[in-house]
Amino acid sequence: MTINKHDVRLYPEGIESRWRDLDWEIVGPAPQRPAMNLALDEVLTRRVGHGDRAPLLRFWGWAEPCVVIGRFQSVSNEIHLDRANELGIQIVRRVSGGGAMLIEPESAITYSAYLPPSMVEDLSFQESYAFLDSWIIDALRRLGIDAWYEPLNDITSAGGKIGGAAQARKDQAVLHHTTMAYDMTEGLLTQVLRIGMEKIRDKGIRSAEARVGPLRQQTQMPRDEIIDHLYDSFVELTGASPGALGDAEIAEAEALVDEKFGNDEWTFLLP
Repeated sequence: MTINKHDVRLYPEGIESRWRDLDWEIVGPAPQRPAMNLALDEVLTRRVGHGDRAPLLRFWGWAEPCVVIGRFQSVSNEIHLDRANELGIQIVRRVSGGGAMLIEPESAITYSAYLPPSMVEDLSFQESYAFLDSWIIDALRRLGIDAWYEPLNDITSAGGKIGGAAQARKDQAVLHHTTMAYDMTEGLLTQVLRIGMEKIRDKGIRSAEARVGPLRQQTQMPRDEIIDHLYDSFVELTGASPGALGDAEIAEAEALVDEKFGNDEWTFLLP
């Protein structure tokens, strides 16, 4: 059972068995272009929803730096575009909601879960977020991190915010993905992202970067070792078997990069 720092239950009792009710597969990280990672999310969600593959947890690998904006955000509202271009930081848009994320390839840990709706049946959105990331809270605690879930979609700790999650429900499946900060380059976040003073004041902090508690600062562990620990934790919980992306899935995702995730019409869409 996962509870938050204040011992308040975040999802109904007795549903932990759902993790082992499904025959999970798990895929480790391999570097992908940002647009390809997002295209794979759409392809794998659809295939799980249509029953063409088992429920899956996929760790992402990042080949290039980027900003990932939410489905309902505007590039001009969220990003200092000229500065991002100067720094060679790509802009991509995901299919789920939520806020913008700055990604440096070796400074982020990202994963997606693709699952049938039965996994979150009768759960509110808030409960489903907490439940689907409950395993990661437990795994972080086993590393000695005082971590908990902060509704609606934050993973936080005594050392600061670690990451956030987003969801999309489409194609008869649920896509749940989470990005956590392993490290961060000082000053880069505020150079690239437009972060309003209202949000900073609401959080009672001096700056946006002061909110973040990267895992490297809290554990001193190499990023790869943390990913290995998370991988093993998920296997222990679910009994997941090692999986792989199929040639047809990769080809379908490549086509989606050309048609959607890699072009300006989608990226600069005005919601």
